[in-house]
Order: sequence, then C-alpha cells, then structure tokens
Amino acid sequence: MKKHKAGFVNIIGNPNVGKSTLMNALVGERLSIITSKAQTTRHRILGIVNGDDFQVVFSDTPGIIKPAYELQESMMDFVRSALKDADVLLYMLEVGEKGLKDEEFLKKLKKTKVPLLLLINKIDTSEQEKLEAQVQFWNEELPAAEVIPISALERFNLDTVFNRILELLPESPPYFPKDQLTDKPERFFVNEIIREKILQHYKKEVPYSVEIETESFEETDDIIRIGAVIMVERETQKGIIIGHKGSALKRVGTEARKDMEAFFDKKVFLELFVKVNKNWRSDSRQLRRFGYQSK
Repeated sequence: MKKHKAGFVNIIGNPNVGKSTLMNALVGERLSIITSKAQTTRHRILGIVNGDDFQVVFSDTPGIIKPAYELQESMMDFVRSALKDADVLLYMLEVGEKGLKDEEFLKKLKKTKVPLLLLINKIDTSEQEKLEAQVQFWNEELPAAEVIPISALERFNLDTVFNRILELLPESPPYFPKDQLTDKPERFFVNEIIREKILQHYKKEVPYSVEIETESFEETDDIIRIGAVIMVERETQKGIIIGHKGSALKRVGTEARKDMEAFFDKKVFLELFVKVNKNWRSDSRQLRRFGYQSK
C-alpha cells in the first residue's frame, strides 16, 4: 500500500509576480483574487489539493514589501509565518527580477533548510537568452534552490512543479478533511470578490483604504442572500465609492454578484452598504476584528 504524503507548500515573492494566479491554477479553483495592482492579497489563503495518497496544502501570501502602516505589518506577519511552517517553499519571481523588496527575506531564504523551488514566472513574455541569464543568476544566488521556469497564466510547466512537490512532501496523514478545499469560510470569499471589483474600478489610494465585512449570509435551496458593508477611512472616499447617483456602487455590486454566482454555483441577491470607519488600517483592535494578525 502506498504511503500517504501531506504538507504545506507556501508561495512567497514580491508583489505582482503571479502568486495568486499560480495558486489558483494549481488548486483548480479561483480562491485568490487577481488584479494588476500591488498588494491585492492581504491574507494568507490556503488552497487544498487532495489525491488518494496525498494532500497538498498550498498557501498564497501577500507580496513582500517594507511595511508603511499597521495593516502592512500584519500582512508581512503572514509571510513570516509562511517561512516558518513550510514543508516546501515556492519562491516566485518574474523574468528580470534580481531580488526581493526586503533583503532580510533573501538572507532567510539562503539559510533555510526547507526544500526550495525557485519559479521564474511570465517566461511567455521573455526572450530565451534573457531567461537563460536569469536561470544562471539565481543558480548562483540561491544554490540550494531548484530553478524551474514557468508561466502560471499559460499553465506552462506546472505539471513539473506539482510532480516535484509530491516527491518532496513528507509522509504524513492529511491535515484537513479530504473534501475540504480551503481554510476560509464562505463570507471570506464574498469579501474578497467585492474587494477585487473595487481594486479594478477605483484609482489611487481608495482601494487600499477599503475593507469589506459580510454582515449577513443566508442560504436557501435556490438563492443566497448576502448583505455586505464596504468600509472606507474618510467621508470623501465614501462619495467616490458610491459615485454619481450610486452608479459606481451599482457596477461593483452587479459584477461581484455575477462572480459570486459562478463561485457558489447558485443565484445570489447582494445588497451593498458603504460606511466610514476612520483609520482602521492603523487600529490594532480593528485589524484583529478583520482577521489580520495584529501585534
């Protein structure tokens, strides 16, 4: 009888290198929100892939940045925890990158005893010579790492990555029930879908000042009724989110509802409200309430 393998495979890297795209491709579900803006991922999100004799627990983390306020500090706590409990580390970068935004993390990677796969992403947009130079650079910079060129978007070489992960996983019973897909509750994904629409449709500081709270989630056989609050830090931002005669908020609501219906595979009725919650990003108590590990 084949022995069962299980473990945590944690994805780390700079903002916008494609970590969420990679995790969604490997898990086969859209668990992490993806936009072209930096700092899209705020939490550490688990995606679980089960087979008869394995369980891979993927972990998507926020991009590595130097924190400027309390929320960002909490985001980096998620990354630090991902370094500590990994059975396999996926360090992801894109062609042309020569390091992390935080040198301390690079030093930690050089010292780590955890198996490290260095994934060079977005190779579909690169020339061969540039890619070869990049592979050589990282072989010298992180000699303990296995360098694998990939394209998360085009799903190129992901089978190679997945098979190598299975080889590296330790023998262990599963950590989660075999029918479980993620560690997050349904309300978390409602919040993330709404936040994704706000990141896509609003400019400058507004999306980063927003937090979503789902206040009601009532499911019947044929419909899910959801009430959610969009929290902003200032009154002016509230006006921007709502837009002229409510048009901007309506667009967010319509697009979010469609995505929720695809995610839950059920009809959704969504009601959105906007409230001002001053300086929540720098308030430890508020951050704890929204599920960030705050000091």
